[in-house]
Amino acid sequence: MTNTSEERTNNLERAEHYIYLAAGYILVFAAAGLLVAALIEMAGSIMEGKYTTAMVHLLDRVLLALMLAEIIYTVGRISRTQMLETEPFLIVGIIAAIRRILILTAEGSSHIDITDPVFQALLAELGLLALIIFLLAGSMRLLGDRSKSPE
Repeated sequence: MTNTSEERTNNLERAEHYIYLAAGYILVFAAAGLLVAALIEMAGSIMEGKYTTAMVHLLDRVLLALMLAEIIYTVGRISRTQMLETEPFLIVGIIAAIRRILILTAEGSSHIDITDPVFQALLAELGLLALIIFLLAGSMRLLGDRSKSPE
């Protein structure tokens, strides 16, 4: 018995669905492991008396877990609808930029000297990240306007 073109397409779609499902579960386990590891590391840092380091590290890991959660949502949605959407990826980009801004400001708050080249580089990076967030948010706005307008 030979497979028709339609049967082969169905097999490919089913295989694609299982790949998305496996990737989604791997991301779930990675995010859960990341959060558990972050809590353990935070407890260790607090016991050493490094409170600021503990909080910065925890914040970094929680925001990374949020990025993974958004990617998990995106993978699930792609698996269900069979369509790639741009908005979830823009959200991941915004979260990533905000995560970097928070970490940079937390780590760099003790090194404030306007003449220091390291501080100037930090300011430049913060400005670039702010611009990226603005552009990504603007892109989301444009995509939202496009999907609402009648065609």
